[in-house]
Amino acid sequence: MKVSRGGKIVAVDLGGTNIRVALIKNKKILKYHKEKTPKTSKEIKAKIFELVGSYMSGDVKGIAVAVPGSLKDGIVKVIPNLPLRNYNLKEALQNKFKVPVVVKNDADCVAFAELKLGCRKKNFIILTLGTGIGGGVVIDGKLYRGEGYGGELGHIVLDDGKDFESLAASKRLRRVTREVFGESKLFSELMKMGDVRARRILEEFTKYYGQGIASIVNCFDPEVVILAGGVSECGDGFLKMVRKHSVRYFHFPKRTPILWSGLKHPGVLGASLYFE
Repeated sequence: MKVSRGGKIVAVDLGGTNIRVALIKNKKILKYHKEKTPKTSKEIKAKIFELVGSYMSGDVKGIAVAVPGSLKDGIVKVIPNLPLRNYNLKEALQNKFKVPVVVKNDADCVAFAELKLGCRKKNFIILTLGTGIGGGVVIDGKLYRGEGYGGELGHIVLDDGKDFESLAASKRLRRVTREVFGESKLFSELMKMGDVRARRILEEFTKYYGQGIASIVNCFDPEVVILAGGVSECGDGFLKMVRKHSVRYFHFPKRTPILWSGLKHPGVLGASLYFE
């Protein structure tokens, strides 16, 4: 199906915790909605169709979906934090709504948004920090995916066979804080607590962020590392802790900048850009 240019785009950002939908035209978000991601495969599929359908109209020219996992030709192969496997999401949406559809990795969408609208650097890394950890790699102004599955930076191994995501993502934070405080807490809540236990948890997690980021920097030597996702709500104090730990593991005699993304809703924005 030929991809149309111009008009409005319905963009969906499927996350492990939240699902977001936006109506976008000329790189501007006209409408936006966020709600909790359902738990089962059947419910997730139904919710995607419901949200897309609620934004569809005669002047919608395409649907763009960002998903946090491995893809091939619009088929969702594996999403580590959601129960979707080997599902042809692109075909299903095209058959239902009769418009062109693109389905892309969510971190790639954020990287694409940064490339076109945000930092606009030629060589940079994007990390999406949320329920899991996703990665986007831009080299010489182009997204790098290797043979199709590259860029899964959340799965570099850091400690005793455990990867970056399993050590530092929000899904582990929820488990750790439940054990310590009796209830799940966000990084942003820990930053406000002034509690010794909270500080200890923050130091542990930001150490892993530092190790992960430094390992990636040592491989790619990017101009900048951009952090996006729900963790960005933590603010500059959290970022300073990440930078402090990263410096300990940098191999090069320089400090690669580590910054929060300056874009609002980069996932849906980046997905929509595939129709530009």
